[in-house]
Amino acid sequence: MKLINIGYGNMLSSSRIVAIVGPDAAPVKRMIQNARDKGLLIDASCGRKTKAVIITDSDHVVLSAVQPETVAHRANESSEEEGKDEK
Repeated sequence: MKLINIGYGNMLSSSRIVAIVGPDAAPVKRMIQNARDKGLLIDASCGRKTKAVIITDSDHVVLSAVQPETVAHRANESSEEEGKDEK
């Protein structure tokens, strides 16, 4: 299991990530509200502005103050390292 930094010392398993999206679209805002209502929202932004919304395979929605591109880059680095370990 590889963990990626999603900002401010918060870590997330890279194998559980389904999507990384920006928070501005109306459907994403509805998804955040629905997750909050169901108790599946994890706010890892530490009180800062949400810049990335991470959807996991367990239907949890994680809010991050790091740009989506940065999170995706860190996830890709993690998966590349995992591939090297298997060889």
